[in-house]
Amino acid sequence: MYAQLRETAAELAGILWREHTVYRERGGGVVIRGEHVRRWISLAPTGGKDQALLRAGRILDGGTTAPARTEVVVDLTAPVAELATVCRRMLAEVAAAADPGPGSGPSRSGRPGKAPKAGKAPKARKPPRAGSRHTGAGSWVVLVLVGIAVAAWVYSVFGSPGY
Repeated sequence: MYAQLRETAAELAGILWREHTVYRERGGGVVIRGEHVRRWISLAPTGGKDQALLRAGRILDGGTTAPARTEVVVDLTAPVAELATVCRRMLAEVAAAADPGPGSGPSRSGRPGKAPKAGKAPKARKPPRAGSRHTGAGSWVVLVLVGIAVAAWVYSVFGSPGY
């Protein structure tokens, strides 16, 4: 499977970018890096015959790769030109997510450059409990016991009539 992925990746890289690097991933997949466009594409085995997981992402400052922004399962028996079309669409989505248009304000999360994940609802907060206190009953018991211990010590040292 690796040989088929490597061969397909080499053909894709030649179609997509003049300058590229193709290398093997730890998981057995193949990565195509386009340093000049600051994007990457990977092909990874899916377990299905003649299928691969195609993922695309961007390259961050310093050369590290950001997590994949988009992914799709593709048929490796399809013509390479068709796979290149899928890759271009995915790379366009990555570019759109990384570079917000002019006039767009900060994102809802307050972090620039971070696109919200589609289909994922924001995390719900727990409603406050009725009658909740900052200090719970267990803490009050501990405080009272510590107070009693301190009072007993003070009495034993300073409260005896012979002092």
